[in-house]
Amino acid sequence: MSDLNMRARKILHAVIAEYLQTGEAVGSRTITRRHGIDLSAATVRNVMADLEDIGLLDQPHTSAGRLPTSAGLRFFIDSLLKVRSLSAKEKQQIQELYGGETPSVEEIWQTTSKVLSEITHHAGLVLMPSVERQRFQHIEFVPLKDGRVLGVLVTTGGTIENKLFTVELDIDEGQLERIHNYLDSLLGGLSLDEVRERVVYEMGVEKNRYDTMVSSALKLSHAALVEGHSSTNVIVSGKANLLDTEHAGDQQELERMRDLLQALEDKELLVRLLDRAVRGQGIQVVLGAETASDALEGSSIVATPYGPEDRPLGAIAVVGPRRMNYGKVISIVDFTATLVTRLVDGGE
Repeated sequence: MSDLNMRARKILHAVIAEYLQTGEAVGSRTITRRHGIDLSAATVRNVMADLEDIGLLDQPHTSAGRLPTSAGLRFFIDSLLKVRSLSAKEKQQIQELYGGETPSVEEIWQTTSKVLSEITHHAGLVLMPSVERQRFQHIEFVPLKDGRVLGVLVTTGGTIENKLFTVELDIDEGQLERIHNYLDSLLGGLSLDEVRERVVYEMGVEKNRYDTMVSSALKLSHAALVEGHSSTNVIVSGKANLLDTEHAGDQQELERMRDLLQALEDKELLVRLLDRAVRGQGIQVVLGAETASDALEGSSIVATPYGPEDRPLGAIAVVGPRRMNYGKVISIVDFTATLVTRLVDGGE
């Protein structure tokens, strides 16, 4: 499709731009009147028919205009879309939503999802930094009452994770210090995924069952790091923005909205989608048909990673309808990711 001639590209761009603005099927006369294309309506119809033949446009009814297919929308985003930078005023508006003082790490994630939602009028998503990508530095266990223990994990990235659990072990302070030193030596430098695998492996090694200190260390680490382990958190704001009041009486549209809202409750699905952005480069636009999720069929996702380019920490995204202002949303997501990277890095 890269060999489309300039005339076909202009007409395809005009059809999709009109559709994104109105949501309606686009006719040839609309193209000639509103988009400055100096061709007869008949010529435009012929080109639109050619674009339909190669799968970029679709005609819902014989007498109706054309709508972009998923392939047409993908071609538009990849080859025809021009993205303008945000103005200084628009950038300032986003920065002001974070407040005057540097927010805490927890506030950054909550604020970012709300900012994306408020500015785009779609749903804003934030994939928080995955501790799994960070490396083990140190762990300590603090005995409390009634057999409860507080496990304090420190990663090389400076993240501190606390977990409260119960374990039946009689350990004094001297033993705890040896346990801490042993685990730091055994697990130091491993990613947290590797740490969990190593702990499970070491618990299965015969000799470790008979060494009291090692056995206690592994039981404590298993309770703190393996048991009840949950996946990365995703924060979602602005789900109400996805309710299409214009078509609220349409039963099919209501079902689509219900499915979409349910999909946004599926954290595992969202992690998979946003993890794709973490592994990718720069801004990515994913059309619903490309997600392998029926619930997202009529939606689009604009996502990008944040953090150092060589070591992304997570991703932010906007989820909205297929008929979104891609140029504006891409600019907002891109600038917000740059801002988040700077905030997470201490404002440098």
